[in-house]
Amino acid sequence: MTDKKPELLAPAGNWSMLNAAIKAGADAVYLGVERLNMRALAKNFELDELPEIVKHCKDKGVDVHLTLNTIVYENELSELEEIIKKAKSAGVDLIIGWDFSVIQLCKKYNVPFCISTQASVSNSVSAEFFRRLGAKRIVLARECSLEQIKEIKNKVDVEIEAFVHGAMCIAVSGRCFMSHEVFNKSANRGECLQPCRREYEIKDSDEKFSMILGENYVLSPKDLCTIDFIELLIEAGIDSFKIEGRKRSPEYIYNVVSVYRKAIDLYYENKLNSEIKAELKNKLSEVYNRGFSAGFYLGAPGQKDYAEAYGSLAATRKRFIGRVINYYKKNKVAHIVVDADRLETGDQLYIIGNTTGVVELKVNSMLKDDEPKNKAVKGDDVTIYCEEKVRENDKVYKIIKVN
Repeated sequence: MTDKKPELLAPAGNWSMLNAAIKAGADAVYLGVERLNMRALAKNFELDELPEIVKHCKDKGVDVHLTLNTIVYENELSELEEIIKKAKSAGVDLIIGWDFSVIQLCKKYNVPFCISTQASVSNSVSAEFFRRLGAKRIVLARECSLEQIKEIKNKVDVEIEAFVHGAMCIAVSGRCFMSHEVFNKSANRGECLQPCRREYEIKDSDEKFSMILGENYVLSPKDLCTIDFIELLIEAGIDSFKIEGRKRSPEYIYNVVSVYRKAIDLYYENKLNSEIKAELKNKLSEVYNRGFSAGFYLGAPGQKDYAEAYGSLAATRKRFIGRVINYYKKNKVAHIVVDADRLETGDQLYIIGNTTGVVELKVNSMLKDDEPKNKAVKGDDVTIYCEEKVRENDKVYKIIKVN
C-alpha cells in the first residue's frame, strides 16, 4: 500500500458542476475559460471569474487546475499570455497544456504547469524531456498500459496523472480530424462534434445496395471505468486520478466523484472488496455512460470495448418536476413547487443549483398546507424533509429508472 492517497481530480464546466465535485469529495478540479481549451463547446467559465473560483475552492481545501490544452495560433499569443497572467494572479495551482507557447509563458510567469495527454507522452525519455523543461506533472497518453505507466513512474521523478473514468476517443490521444473534415469543427481546438459516435452505413460504388456497418458503433469506444481494478492504479503510484466529463451533467459529476472518493478511501481503510466494487460500478451505471471498458490499462482494447448503442446506456434519467421556493434550515425542510409532472412519496430526487451543487434524496413523506399527502401535481407546493441545505430557485428533478 502506498502512503500517499492519489489526488482525485474532477471536471467542472459551470458552478453547479464545480460545487457538485467539491461536495462529492474532489481534491482538485480542472476547468476552462472561454477559449484555448479542449472543451470549447462546453459552457466554461469567464476569465474574470477565476479569482472567485479559486477563493471558493481554496476555502473548501480544493486545488484549481486551468486547461489551456489546444493548439495555439500566432494571433492568439497575446490572449494566451493575458490568461496565464490572470491565472497566476488568481492563484491557480496548475495550468494544463502542451503547446510550447503555453510551456514558455508558464515558465516566464513562474506558473506551475502540467503536460496534457494531447502530447501523447508514452515513454520515460519523453517524460524526462518535459520534466527538464519544468513540468510539475504529466498526463500520460491514454494508450499506455498499467505496466508502462509503472515503468515510466519508476524512471522519472515527476508527478503522473492518468484518466480513471469517462469518455474515450478512437483517435490517438484524441488528436482526431474527423469532426474538422465533416463539420469544419476541429477536435484539436476543442470543437469536436463527435461524428464518430454515430451509426454508419456503407454503400457499394454504384449505390445499388447499402448495409449498416456491423452491430457495434465501430468508431465509438465505450467509456473508461477503472473501479474494478482501482487498487492496481493506486499501487502503481499514480499521483492524480482524473475523471473526464466537463460537458456532462452536475449529477454525473456528483455520482462519479462520490464513487471514486469512496473507493479510494475504502482502499486505505483495507475495506475495499469485490462486493463493494460491484456496488460502486452499479452506481456508476446510473448516470451517463456508453458502457464500460478498461481502456488500455490491462491490454489493448478489442471488439467488446466498442459502444453498442448511440448515446447513453444509463440505468436512470432525470425528469424536471419543479423548483425550490424556500428552505427552512432549523427544521431541514425544503419548500417545493411542482411545475411539471407530479411528485409522490417514494420518489428519488436530484436538487441541483449553482451554489447547492447536487443533493440526492428520497421523498419519505410530504406536507401540503400542513396536511400529509402522498402525491402532488402540477401547481401544488409541498414541503419535504431535506437533510442538506438547498436554495431558492434550485431545480428539482425526479430520478426515473430506465427499463
